[in-house]
Amino acid sequence: MKFLQRLLAGSAPREPASERPRLRAASDPAVVYAVGDVHGCLGLLERLQRLVLADAAAFPGEKWLVMLGDYVDRGPRSAAVIEHLLAPPPAGFQRFALAGNHEAMMLDFLAAPSANHHWLALGGLETLASYGLDSSILQTHSPKSVHAMLDSYIPPAHRAFLASAPSLIETPSCIFVHAGLRPGIAFEQQRDDDLLWFRPDAATDYASLGRIVVHGHTPLERPLVLASRINVDTGAFATGRLTAVRLVPGRDPVLLST
Repeated sequence: MKFLQRLLAGSAPREPASERPRLRAASDPAVVYAVGDVHGCLGLLERLQRLVLADAAAFPGEKWLVMLGDYVDRGPRSAAVIEHLLAPPPAGFQRFALAGNHEAMMLDFLAAPSANHHWLALGGLETLASYGLDSSILQTHSPKSVHAMLDSYIPPAHRAFLASAPSLIETPSCIFVHAGLRPGIAFEQQRDDDLLWFRPDAATDYASLGRIVVHGHTPLERPLVLASRINVDTGAFATGRLTAVRLVPGRDPVLLST
């Protein structure tokens, strides 16, 4: 439990709400694989993708990969993870990459870089290093120079990816979101700061929605599969376990993990 306590202790103040795109599908695909928080662990993502492709060969029809956010920070290869997600998806798949709170923090830092920004202590240092940047530039360079270096080292396509990632995708049977939904608030009134930051507890129940909420954000030693909620964040960077859940209409969920 030590890694879990360490991660939860690192919760930061929420970013200001700025509504992102939200996607809606009129029907469920034949199969969905929802992938938990990658956090800069490209090798684990590549291994899990191979497991998914082998598993998916048994399913004809439309196939989705839904990435549940938090691609950057903590692990060593955040820049490479984003580059991976910008490349075409595996043959036969559509891929949707949702925003996580760590993407929001990174964007906030890039808009106003500071040596005191809370993102740096929550994995931002590792992310800057993955782009070839040392945090010492924040003390040794002027704000104008820091902005110029960030612009030079972090590709515009990566910034656009961070900014345009949707906060939610829904189908008739599932709601995919990074953090979860805040109980007591109508689905249509959920704000992005909750979708990216809220932490469900053991009592959180989404049965009233009539759909399964699939999320990450709150790391667990084992995936949580309940009737109304599935959490597939298994703290990949700390445990070496990156997890996905396979969802097929009319069948029980199936977990895949590195």
